[in-house]
Amino acid sequence: MKLTIVLLALVGLVAAASVSTPSRVTVADHAFLERQKFLFEIVYRVEDPLMFEEYIKLGQSLIHDKAHYTYYDEHMEQFYEAYKYGVLLPRGEFFGALVKTHYRQAYGLFNFFYYAKDWETFQQNVAWARIHVNEGMFVYALTLAVIHRDDFKGLMLPTIYEIFPQYFLNSKLIYAAEKFDYNTWSKYMQYEKELQNVYHKNSRYYGNDYFYMKDFKTYQWWRLMGLDEQWYAAEKSFPLRENSYEFVSDDKYVSFMKDINMFWHPVDYTRDIEDFNEHSVLSYFTEDLGWNAYWYYLNMDYAFFLDGKTFGLNQDRRGEWWLYNVDQILARYYMERLSNGFGEIPEFSWYHAYEYGYDPELVSYNGVGYSYRKNYYEIQSHGNFDMLNQIKSSFKRIYDAVDTGYYTTYGGQKIDLRQPESIEYVGNYMQNNIDAFDKTFFSYWNMLSHMYLADVDYNDAEVFPNIYLNFETMLRDPMMYSYYKKIADVFYRVKYHLEPYTHEQLYADGIQVMGAKIDKLVTYFDMVDIDVSNLMNDKMVFDDGKFIWNNALYARQMRLNHKPFNYEVIVNAEKPQKVVMRTFIGPKFDEYGRIISLNNNRKNFIELDEYVMELTAGENVIKRSSNDFYWTVKDRTTYTELYHYVMAAFDGKYELPLDISEPHCGFPDRLLLPRGWESGYPMQFVFYIAPYTGSVDQYSNYDSTYYCGIGSGTRHIDSMPFGYPFDRPIDEYEFFVPNMYFKDVSIYHVDTLQQYYQDYKKVGQFDYAFYNDYYTKYFH
Repeated sequence: MKLTIVLLALVGLVAAASVSTPSRVTVADHAFLERQKFLFEIVYRVEDPLMFEEYIKLGQSLIHDKAHYTYYDEHMEQFYEAYKYGVLLPRGEFFGALVKTHYRQAYGLFNFFYYAKDWETFQQNVAWARIHVNEGMFVYALTLAVIHRDDFKGLMLPTIYEIFPQYFLNSKLIYAAEKFDYNTWSKYMQYEKELQNVYHKNSRYYGNDYFYMKDFKTYQWWRLMGLDEQWYAAEKSFPLRENSYEFVSDDKYVSFMKDINMFWHPVDYTRDIEDFNEHSVLSYFTEDLGWNAYWYYLNMDYAFFLDGKTFGLNQDRRGEWWLYNVDQILARYYMERLSNGFGEIPEFSWYHAYEYGYDPELVSYNGVGYSYRKNYYEIQSHGNFDMLNQIKSSFKRIYDAVDTGYYTTYGGQKIDLRQPESIEYVGNYMQNNIDAFDKTFFSYWNMLSHMYLADVDYNDAEVFPNIYLNFETMLRDPMMYSYYKKIADVFYRVKYHLEPYTHEQLYADGIQVMGAKIDKLVTYFDMVDIDVSNLMNDKMVFDDGKFIWNNALYARQMRLNHKPFNYEVIVNAEKPQKVVMRTFIGPKFDEYGRIISLNNNRKNFIELDEYVMELTAGENVIKRSSNDFYWTVKDRTTYTELYHYVMAAFDGKYELPLDISEPHCGFPDRLLLPRGWESGYPMQFVFYIAPYTGSVDQYSNYDSTYYCGIGSGTRHIDSMPFGYPFDRPIDEYEFFVPNMYFKDVSIYHVDTLQQYYQDYKKVGQFDYAFYNDYYTKYFH
């Protein structure tokens, strides 16, 4: 069983295990396991009262003695005062990370976690907060602390969509999970099985046509198998995911999981094609768990209120990295739009109605449904006009500075915005983080823009759930892409004023790319089980103080994936030298089939890979696999599985490797390619090879198999601008060099459900052969 998965990084702590090189597997010792066990248990059913007696006793008081902290600031003092006077956000209220009043309290709580001198202080504060603090605020502050504490390398929390499935899955599934009771379910199924057999036998077909398939949507796969939206007992003792094969062949894994009662429930995306608008067909992408979790963790890694010097974020070029990620997210979204026949991302304007409405169909952990937006929403006619003027003023200030070419701070410092490195300043300003170049004008304008769109006033504390107020939900809405396109426009405007790269700057002496071969690119929809056990409301069972986790709930969903692909690049080199190869993918045609000029198209490329290698004199054949890409991850090991791994290791039955799960900061590998077409969706690969100029080896000071290295200064291969060489305007007379190669490709889509359009022999049962068949077909 291959558990050492070389990926990007992970939320972490390793207080008890030293950082190793990626070639060695670090195993957790008992002290580490005690801490990991605590973190998994403290967030279990986080919206319910804490049931672990030892943690209840531990969490009776918050430690506010300054001697227990490496640093004690005004945010901690204000938080403690708010607690004393009973004005903390109550448990059960919706928490928004981008609500100003909520953020201030969360900042203080985070500091109590982050600056704790030792584990004992940290643990007591966390246990106290679990009991007394709003559940959303608690998870937000705890996640930040686990990510950023230097002594927490290797420790992890469950993924955000396992802690709060409410932020990711529709309310129908949430209600079903909260009402699930094993004993009631067992009795119900005795009667249901006979009824279902009669129903499907008599009503599956009407003549030669499907009787109930007239309203079938692509992602309602369970209808094809004659299944309903209800709970089913899993026939396999493991959840479905793309990398399950790495685990199920291991006898120890099987022994961990065999006694767990597993249940799954089909879950759909939101699609209101007839009632709302055509954009709903993209919900499989915009509501994808991995897609939304990536944006969430990026904004946790580089949280806007964490200063670069204290947390080392300036070493990672935080402003440029955040703004480049906005650019890449928009480029990837645009590819998916093209695949579905749509064109450019609609423009955002404060003065005009926005065409596409959106109903997230989500419900908060307090039972209140999320707000929705109707079609042709008049943005300017809602909200606080003073707030709107402040937001527009902030945009005008940066536009004027970029067009002028310099910015003069309140203290008289002049910043030259015509230099390439100025993008770091602009990125900090656009994220509106604490490192923005002029703190005198630090106004939380980016936060205010989200509050304005959610109709939240400056000092509102109790607010209605709205997807704009948390990072993990905002990318569901098409309007967010339009708004962030407005932010990215500043990025493009800065780059517009830079001179295009010359032929001499791009040319690598003695290197010529002779050609490239790429496997057939294939996308398809597969199925995944999402752990929603945190929603259960049945009685928790303890045996001699030990929690017995014997039931697990999973939401089974169809999602976009691609067949792993390989490529070969043939390179001639006149001499041995160290180089870096950058690989990009981008569209070639717009929605009307017209070729997009390279200069206009440069912002639509996403970077797939960066790879440092040694070329030898003569012909070199560079072989890469999509499984090797430095920034992507496979499906993460689920909460239920991880807890049983940890407990087995805690009981001395297993040695737990720290790379047991995937790093939190990686991009989902399965979303690298946009959905293909049956006839082939035309795209293009670009390979660019240049001499390696890095001064520090990537990942040299941390183990990238389980740790993200946030603030390490070695996350990136070199100091070249992100997106290089597509980061500047392109002069096509200068751009094409021998060490660059364009390759036309087509992406094909395979309908994995086609076999169920005809007679299905096991009506009323999930076809596990489907899962096995597509692995055999697409992975081997």
